[in-house]
Amino acid sequence: MTEYLLSVYQPDGPPPAPPVLDKIMNDLEALNQELRAAGAWVFSVGLYPPTTATVLRAQGDDVLMTDGPFTEGKEHVGGFTVIEAPDLDAALVWAGKMAQATTLPIEVRPIR
Repeated sequence: MTEYLLSVYQPDGPPPAPPVLDKIMNDLEALNQELRAAGAWVFSVGLYPPTTATVLRAQGDDVLMTDGPFTEGKEHVGGFTVIEAPDLDAALVWAGKMAQATTLPIEVRPIR
């Protein structure tokens, strides 16, 4: 089995209103239960906003620290799930279900 990273891309700005967010969170929890039952779930996490990030860059012998996200953008990684799947096609099926649950784009990448 290969592990895959399913990254959730969400728009910058405030979260959706509670009725919308509650449905998304319920749908996502149902998907996580389905992943667990199938033996595909490894772990999931949500992330704090990109404003909480700190970026470190090597510059010669020094390390430069910058507050905030690595790049400016209209969307950011809001969370991710790691799954085990027999192949990319199976991972894409799970990612499609996640896209439906979250209503957001999902990027799928195999883990080395």
